[in-house]
Order: sequence, then C-alpha cells, then structure tokens
Amino acid sequence: MAVRTDVLIVGAGPTGLTLGIDLARRGVDALVVERAERLFPGSRGKGIQPRTREVFDDLGVLDAIHAAGGSYPVGVIWQDGERVGEHRMFDPAEVTEDSPYTEPWMVPQWRTQEILFGRLEELGGKVAFGREVVGVTQDAQGVTAHFADGESVRARYVVAADGGRSVLRRALGIGMTGESVDPSPILVADVRIKGLDRDNWHIFPPRGEGEGFLSICPLAGTEDFQVVAQFTEGTSVDVSLEGVRKVVAARSHLAPEDVTEVRWASDFRPRAALADRFRDGRVFLTGDAAHVHSPAGGQGLNTSVQDAYNLGWKLGAVLRDGVDEALLDTYEEERRPVAADMLGLSTSVHRGEVRRGEATRQLGLGYRESSLTEETREVPGAVRAGDRAPDGVMDGVRLFDAFRGPHWTVVAVGVAAPQVPGAVRVVRGEAQESYGSGVFLVRPDGYVGWAGHQAAGLTDYLGRFGMPQ
Repeated sequence: MAVRTDVLIVGAGPTGLTLGIDLARRGVDALVVERAERLFPGSRGKGIQPRTREVFDDLGVLDAIHAAGGSYPVGVIWQDGERVGEHRMFDPAEVTEDSPYTEPWMVPQWRTQEILFGRLEELGGKVAFGREVVGVTQDAQGVTAHFADGESVRARYVVAADGGRSVLRRALGIGMTGESVDPSPILVADVRIKGLDRDNWHIFPPRGEGEGFLSICPLAGTEDFQVVAQFTEGTSVDVSLEGVRKVVAARSHLAPEDVTEVRWASDFRPRAALADRFRDGRVFLTGDAAHVHSPAGGQGLNTSVQDAYNLGWKLGAVLRDGVDEALLDTYEEERRPVAADMLGLSTSVHRGEVRRGEATRQLGLGYRESSLTEETREVPGAVRAGDRAPDGVMDGVRLFDAFRGPHWTVVAVGVAAPQVPGAVRVVRGEAQESYGSGVFLVRPDGYVGWAGHQAAGLTDYLGRFGMPQ
C-alpha cells in the first residue's frame, strides 16, 4: 500500500529543505526524498544574499548560517607572481534600521544544506535518501509518485525541487526556454591549497589567446578554497586531482603539488533557462527545476530558496486552514516574473554589463502586481502593498522579531490598532520612519499584502485566507 503524505518534496537541496522547514513549522505532513545517498557535497552556491538572510532569520537558521560563514574577501589580482591590483566583488551598502543585512554572506552550499537539514530534523521533518522518483501520475484528489525501485507514494501535492535536469519537469512535459550564456566550459572545485593567504580572493586574469581566467577563493568557515577556471569552447574539462593541479599551475605562480587535495569537482556551461510554467495540476516546480542561472551574481540559490518560502505558506493555508486551492495559482503568478527578472540579471552580471550591487541583494523584489496585493490608499507612502516589509523598531519592538514565525502581522503606525483574529500578531506605535503612517498587513513571507490609511477593508481581506470575520 502506498505511503500517504500531504506534500512530497523531491530533492534535498536548499530549495527542498527550505520548503520542508516551512511546512514542518506549520504542522503540514511533508516528506522530502532525495535520489542521492547523502546531501550535496560541493560549495557551488556559496553566496547568501541579504533577502535570503532575512528568510533564514524567519526560519530560525540565521545564527547558524552566520557562524558557519563569513563576509566576502577583497579580490587580489595577480600577474606573473606579483600582486598588481585589487577588485571588490560587490558595491558596498550601508546597514540601516530597515535593512540590517546589506551584503552577501559566504557559506559553502554543502554547509548551508547541513544547517537546513538539521533545522528540518529539529522540527520533526525527515529526508528519505536513496529514493529516486522517476515519474508521477495525478488525479483530482492527489498525486502518485513512482520510484525507481517500483514503490510509490501518494501525496496531495508534489513539489519538484530536483534541479536543472529535473526528472519531474521532463515527465510532465514542461519545456524550458533559454539560451547559452557563455559557450566556454567552467571548472569548479573545492580544494586544499598551500601557498595562498586566506584573507583575499585570488584572481588570475587570462594571459593570452586561448586561456581563460582562474580564481581561487577561500571558503569562509572551512580550510578549503574554491577553484573556478574558464576554458575555451570545446575543451574537455578534467576534474581529477591531476587536472586541477595542471590548470592551477599553468595559470598561477603555484606549483602542481601546492594543490594537495580535491574534495569535490564539477564542470558546467553557463546557461539561462525558464520553465514554460511552474505548475501542472498538483505538481509545482521550484528552484533549478523551474529556472537555471549563470552563477554570476549569486542569484540561483537565493531565488530558489525564495520560491520555497513563497509556496510554503500557501500550501499551509490550503492544507491546514481550508483556504481555497485557487491560492496556489498565485505561486506561479508571483514567482515566475521574479525568476525571469533574476535570470536577466544573472546573465547581465556574467557578461559584465551590470555590477553586483543593489539589484543582486534582492531587497527590492516584490509583488505589487499580484492578485493577492491590495493597496487601498490613493497616495501610497514609501512602503506599498506588495513590497518587502522593512525591519525597524516601533514602540520598543523590533519588527523582524514580530514577523518571525508562520503568522500574519499587522503594523499599525499612528492609527488605532485594528481588531483582528487572534492568529494575527499586532504591532502598534505612533511613529515608524520606514512605513510612514497607516495600517500594513504583512504576509507570512514578509511582504505587505494589504495597506490602508485606516483598517477599513482589512477584515474582508483576511477572510480570503481563512481568517474568521
């Protein structure tokens, strides 16, 4: 007999684990399955952008993320064994009360996944390793996921978080539209190296025709370095220890034996692609299964985590609060345009057309055009419905502390606190610089869903999400 669960999440990468955490804290029965026998071992997506740091704050893992990583080092440019310049990877930004995290934080992807996995287990969630999903069949009541070993699992919903080569996306016949960002193959490897300091990101520009760049970045919180090397189109990339030693020695002042160990290595060709749709009935595409990025600018992992963050509260509302299933249509409505924008940004950064800065921090992303967004003021202030809800302090309460958890929050500034259901948290004060004045209803994922000068209409809006009138 097939096992039953509310949500089956296919893939235990950052996306699947984030969704598992969000559903676990909402009391939704979910199972994460992973084809591999263990978590992904490489550093690949190592940049945690400011908006994702805010998401991790809400999910209860930010302290561990901060302890496991560090800030990005200043780049040092080498030529013929000499330091000839510096390169700062990101435009600086000042920490403000409404944006406490303004720079990306470096954590190797394997460590981020370990932290998310630990949090999932802490909340009672689980991952079944060595379980390969090969297809799904669905009907009006649910989805049956079929495993390679002939077993199956029955779920009300299935979420594909199984990467850029998603088996589920292909099984559903969902196409991807995209382009090759760069035909040049790239090697990425986690290595142990002697002879380089860990205070700088070491950059070795191409020295002539037919040679690509080499960068060697110390991975914060570890003893490893991440080697990234570009090759000419058509090159067969050798990911072995000898292959990595050869390219490091050829493009830097280091000797082959200075590379003492290769702990993980892979090669890829940068591309950008977007799934034609993010939903097929009861199956949702998230993360790389829905959008594939160039790694430039560090947008892929972060966009993926935020897919899960958007979908989690909506699945919870439908499965636990009895909200109409039409709410789930807004996942694609809200996330596909964001993914398309981030794909364009990643490609522009890769091609040197845009610097890493305000846009790559993802703090300006929002859902102003969403059908879930209601802005009732004729003249909105700086914060509008659909925007990310800023941090700040009001009447001695830090707003991010008030938002933390799987609930809705009302921020009432300079007006009377409205009467709302007990499940909605209320913060009230006479002044808050970022918000101005009025009533702001903050969704469980930290975006303003409804805004007004007064509370008229707020109760009707909450009723759409199963709140008592």
